[in-house]
Amino acid sequence: MTRSLRGIFDEDAELYDRARPSYPPALVEALATRAGLDADSRVLEFGPGTGQMTVPLAELGCHITAVELGPSMAAVARRNLRAFPRAHIEVAEFEQWPLPQEPFDLMVAATSFHWLDPATRLTKVADALRPDGTLALVITHHTAGGSRDFFVEVQDCYERWDPATPPGLRQSTDAETATDTREFEVLGRVESLRFPQEITYTTQTYIDLLLTYSNHRALEPTARKGLLDGIRKLIDTRHGGSVTKRYLHELILVRRGGGSRRGGRY
Repeated sequence: MTRSLRGIFDEDAELYDRARPSYPPALVEALATRAGLDADSRVLEFGPGTGQMTVPLAELGCHITAVELGPSMAAVARRNLRAFPRAHIEVAEFEQWPLPQEPFDLMVAATSFHWLDPATRLTKVADALRPDGTLALVITHHTAGGSRDFFVEVQDCYERWDPATPPGLRQSTDAETATDTREFEVLGRVESLRFPQEITYTTQTYIDLLLTYSNHRALEPTARKGLLDGIRKLIDTRHGGSVTKRYLHELILVRRGGGSRRGGRY
């Protein structure tokens, strides 16, 4: 895969908007409560996509600046946010985007933080936040549950068509799944909360979902068609035309400690 995976989402923003699930309301409520969000709060979001997290945050009435790499994704996000004049979308590469002088109360990255350069991302976060501001990350895992037999059987399709698939790969349970948060301890106190949800998809809506994943889109056309045709056949012939997928969303909250901004130590 030689194509830029980070920018590949912009190829079909409408599909992304239609197929990607929203986050559990309890997660958004916990984020807002623990970060102390109100109408005066200033929020910075990295990688909003088409607004899956931005819209529920905007509904709280706070000021939001969201930095999105893809212009097509940004256009759909703006459409979804047109009822919220305090939410603004910037089209830019986040690492190069100049921070405003006034710091933010909260920085959010929902299923997007892994795209940032590990060598510089915490420095950027520290520079963006006020001394007692909060970094909120949502890490989404696909765990064992829902249509368990399907997710075992479908590995044959991946092993045949996707050379990056490890042989015998199986999903982990919720109990076996956790993000290593030690990286964030230099920034401040870390708290982790977990929110599972299961979503049932028809054959077509599941295929649409897969086409929003960067590794699926980046497959060579013949391999991608073979993979998706195999998955479609499996769902239709062995699972009655629908499958249920289990998600485990980790909400990682990091309360920034004191320290200088704009390149200073944190």
